[in-house]
Amino acid sequence: MDKSAICGVGTAMVTPFKADGSVDFEAMERFIEFQLDGGVNFLVPLGTTGETPTLTEGEQDEVVRLTLRLAEGRVPVVVGCTSNNTAEAVERGKRFKDLGVTCILSACPYYNKPTQDGIYAHFQSIRNNTGLEIMLYNVPGRTASNALPETIARLGADGVIFAVKEASGSIIQMQSLCQKVNGDLQILSGDDAMTIPLMAVGGVGVVSVASNLVPAAMREWTDTITERNFVKAREQLKPLLPLFDALFVESNPIPAKAGAKHLGLMDTNYRLPMVPPQPETVSLMASVLAPFQ
Repeated sequence: MDKSAICGVGTAMVTPFKADGSVDFEAMERFIEFQLDGGVNFLVPLGTTGETPTLTEGEQDEVVRLTLRLAEGRVPVVVGCTSNNTAEAVERGKRFKDLGVTCILSACPYYNKPTQDGIYAHFQSIRNNTGLEIMLYNVPGRTASNALPETIARLGADGVIFAVKEASGSIIQMQSLCQKVNGDLQILSGDDAMTIPLMAVGGVGVVSVASNLVPAAMREWTDTITERNFVKAREQLKPLLPLFDALFVESNPIPAKAGAKHLGLMDTNYRLPMVPPQPETVSLMASVLAPFQ
C-alpha cells in the first residue's frame, strides 16, 4: 500500500441494515459505488460510524471482503480494528490480515484509561504481532484516553504507526502534533469541521462522516484546501457547515443514516443502542442536503 495515498477525504462508512436487523449487503454495494463515483480518496469500514461494536465477527469479515473487492485497484481501504483488550485487537488484526487487509484504523483503548506508556505498548503490540500498517485514532471524547503529541511522535519515530486520525478537539494539541512529527506522519482530522484548521498547520485530509452523504463535495473541498486556496475553501464550506453540525444533533450515525435514507441510499435501520432519528432530525437532514441535490 502506498501510505502517501491516505490523504484527502476518506469516508467513515455507515453500515446499512435491513428491517429484520441483518446487514444489507446489496445496499452496501450500492453505497460503496456511490462513494467511489464521488471521488473519495479512501474508504474506512468498521469504524464507530459503522456501528461496528454491534456486528458479529462473520458480519465484520463480510463487510471487509465486500469493501476490498469493490475498492481493489481504485482506492485504499483502512479497516477499523479497535479493542480495549490488546490481545483481542491483535487477534482481530490477524483475522483481517488473512482477508487481505494491509492497513487498519485503531482507536486508543477505551474505558481502561491507560497511561501514555500503556498507549504506546498497546499499539506496539498490534504492530509487532500483525505487521499491519496502523492509523492511530485519537478521540478522547469517546475513549477517555488521550494520546499526547509526544506519545504519537514516539510511535511514529519507532515505525509503529504511519498516520493519525486526530479528534482531540484541541487546536493547540493539533498544532503541537503537526510540529512534533514534522511531516513524518499522515495526520488527518477526525472531525469534518476541524479539517481546514488542521490542514492549515500540516494535516493532509479528513476521515469524514459528511462524505457518506456528499462525497463529491467533500473531495472538491479537500482538494481546494490541499491547493492552499483558502478563499475558495471558505466559500465551499458555506453549505457544508450546516451539514457538519446536523450530523451530530443526535449520536452518530443516527443523522447520517437519516440523510442516506433521504438520498435513497439505504433504509434507516439501526442496531441497539442506536435508535431511529427524531422526526425533526429527518427534516433537518433533508434541509441541509438540499443545496447538494
